[in-house]
Amino acid sequence: MTRAKFWPGNWPWPLPAVLAWVMAWALFRQMPGWGFTASASLGAASALGVACSLWGESWWRRLLIGAGFPLSMATMVASSGPTLIPAWAWLVPLALLLLVYPINAWRDAPIFPTPPDALQELPKHAPLPDGALVLDAGCGAGHGLRALRAAYPQAALHGIEWSWPLRLLSAWRCPWARVRRADIWLADWSGYDMVYLFQRPESMTRAVIKAAELKEGAWLVSLDFEATHLRSYAQYRAPGGKMVWVYRAPLVAL
Repeated sequence: MTRAKFWPGNWPWPLPAVLAWVMAWALFRQMPGWGFTASASLGAASALGVACSLWGESWWRRLLIGAGFPLSMATMVASSGPTLIPAWAWLVPLALLLLVYPINAWRDAPIFPTPPDALQELPKHAPLPDGALVLDAGCGAGHGLRALRAAYPQAALHGIEWSWPLRLLSAWRCPWARVRRADIWLADWSGYDMVYLFQRPESMTRAVIKAAELKEGAWLVSLDFEATHLRSYAQYRAPGGKMVWVYRAPLVAL
């Protein structure tokens, strides 16, 4: 095995963050036993978290890794000290994380919402007839569905989300859409006139392979991240600076 394989920065997210937080807390708990003061223990554990932030591949992941221990410590202090918090209570945030963001979705996008005006210009580049079937693949809390509805009010909108709490939230926020719990990579894309994605760079190769299912004339739309293996049909910068990449089947490889 290569050394890179053991580098936590190559692990599925959020394993690098969880490892960093556990290491920081372990160091903080252990250092008083070595004769260090609480202040020294706090400083060393925080420094370890900052060092581990190098595992993050983007600024927001580095921020989450580095700030995890200090924020959790601040929470304990605000709760009148660690003696009021049983040890098992720290498993609750992890359990909630796994509930909202299941392990088999760690390779996909984090929970970042689609800006409401990001798709306003999309109909100019990718026109759709009334009643067209549009899929938000990984619809999260429904932000993308709402943006799609604003752009295509006459379309039949569908959403797929693996996290069942987010699926319920999305269905509640978007009662005019058909939202179901499913794996976007196993669901059939062939019946849709448009598939919308807000994924992450690492997922785009997988999306390109999956998009081979699209019928002729169907659209693949990606917010912020380019499918570098494909020739785009159109692209534009949405309000707020995010890029919208538009592809049309049959997809043309570069």
